[in-house]
Amino acid sequence: MMSARETLAMSLDAVWSHRMRSGLTILGIVVGITTVVTVASLLTGLNNSIVEFFKEFGPNSIFISRTSGPPDEAGARPKELKRRTIKPEDADYLRATVHSIDGIAISLYPKAPTGEAITAKVPGYESDNLLIMGTTPNLYDISPRELREGRIFNATEDRAGMRVAVLGASLADALFPGGDVAGRTMLLDGVEFRILGVFQKAKGGFFGENGLDRQVVIPLETARLRYPASKTFYLTARALPGKRDDAVEELTAAMRRLHHLNARQDDDFSITTPDAIIQNFQKITSMILIVSIAISAVGLLVGGIGVMNIMLVSVTERTREIGVRKAIGARKVDIVAQFLTEAVALTGAGGVIGIVFSLLVTLAVSLLFPALHAQVPTWAVVAGIVMSVGVGVFFGVWPAVMASRLDPVEALRYE
Repeated sequence: MMSARETLAMSLDAVWSHRMRSGLTILGIVVGITTVVTVASLLTGLNNSIVEFFKEFGPNSIFISRTSGPPDEAGARPKELKRRTIKPEDADYLRATVHSIDGIAISLYPKAPTGEAITAKVPGYESDNLLIMGTTPNLYDISPRELREGRIFNATEDRAGMRVAVLGASLADALFPGGDVAGRTMLLDGVEFRILGVFQKAKGGFFGENGLDRQVVIPLETARLRYPASKTFYLTARALPGKRDDAVEELTAAMRRLHHLNARQDDDFSITTPDAIIQNFQKITSMILIVSIAISAVGLLVGGIGVMNIMLVSVTERTREIGVRKAIGARKVDIVAQFLTEAVALTGAGGVIGIVFSLLVTLAVSLLFPALHAQVPTWAVVAGIVMSVGVGVFFGVWPAVMASRLDPVEALRYE
């Protein structure tokens, strides 16, 4: 009777003595495990970034827009773009009729009439990587944001349509590398604006940099005067504590009355909350993970078939060895244990190598996109090890059983 240590030592020695063959055999296992763990790591980091991003808007915020996508309607579906636009007057009606909210802000996302990129310029520096948002100052009472320096414009400056702005952190750093931004001026789309302040760097994001860090926020009336053709309005309401669900229902009913929709007609607007957006995103990432597991299963299947094939070859090559072992007293269970351990050692090694590769890929992505917060979840590592070992057991049983059934007399005669 051989001990478990002796069986393991013999199995590892057999695997190591055919290093090249073993390495090629487990390549499918490595690819499969690397795919699953890497995708899980990236999706975990992306999910954490999204949750952090929407937490900044506050748990009681409710967003009302024409389309279901980004507030600037970029990439919106053609069908949604045919909907009736949200109007600033809608906010007045909602304030008067919806009693479960205690504030509502109006935002406008203007675009240049010519369709060309809007640029911000200061002496020596220029950037067109920006997004203009005109808003009422109470937006930052509903969804507070920290300031790195300066202040937000006030209601008087908004009503007067003054040319003042607050910049996102990345845009401010690009235009003013030396800092000390508040109080200085810039040309925005060819018109001079005075910069009142700079926001702190935003948290979270979708891929890489948070879009809020590239914003130029100006008063709503200023945006309407500068871009009279723009109608991309967006409303942000704040529900009373504990009344968010009631507020969503009341706002939906009020918007349907405003748009004269009957009971058979669908909503021609979108009302959502940060939690709902996060849940929808998590459904998408779950589907991506399922697809990646399905794809990696093909690699694991190929790897498992390769392991079975190489173990069958190994049984044939070592027929005399098996015969000698059985002749001197080895039991069937000892032979099964030896060959099954070899199969598990092969696939287990593939799993470990795959996890190491996924760690390296995740580290590289974290360095390239620091805002993504990519990290390898513990469950993915455990699942990778379990899957690789499971493949070894499943595809190694048949060769091991075949080896244990060899007749010792016939095995000793084998050439």
